Amino acid sequence: MGYIHYTDPELLQLLRENNRSAYNEIYNRYWKKMLLVAWNHSRNEELAKDIVQEVFITLWEKRQQQDIQGLSAFLATAVKYQVFKHYRKEQRRTALARENYTVETASQDEALLEARFLKDLIDGIVEEMPEKCRLVFHYSRNLGLNNHEIAEQTDVTRKTVENTLNRALRIIRGQLRNHGITLFAIAHFFFKK
Repeated sequence: MGYIHYTDPELLQLLRENNRSAYNEIYNRYWKKMLLVAWNHSRNEELAKDIVQEVFITLWEKRQQQDIQGLSAFLATAVKYQVFKHYRKEQRRTALARENYTVETASQDEALLEARFLKDLIDGIVEEMPEKCRLVFHYSRNLGLNNHEIAEQTDVTRKTVENTLNRALRIIRGQLRNHGITLFAIAHFFFKK
């Protein structure tokens, strides 16, 4: 039985029920796109292939443990996270190899890399959100508007803005937790302002 006409949520439900054919459909539907994501972030074809394989293997292995909202965003985030982990490991190796490279400099570089990566991940998650969530989040986090100003810009109540922001943050936290990113890292990003 073919699953080509099934929606992503339907495929995810079948995946949780250990359906290999649904898993194969997910793989066929997304492997090329994920390979492009991996290549765009690594510029290394072999590494990109390895990472995509690893992400799809993990998807099968953890099929009953993950709460996936948007399949495309989830897979792209997983790919980016694996690229990040690879380069963080490489950076540590390089730092240890340099005699004059201080521990303080290495940790500063790593913190900058993590912050940049976390921002890229969150931007990717936000792109997959419903339009209103995306807009309210943009006004709040990128433009620094308060809830009253956002309400005026979007012609909704302050309570609606507050609820929409909370929904956006829940989506982001959930997606990041799915990828094993700690609540500390999330809090650092959200409350740094």
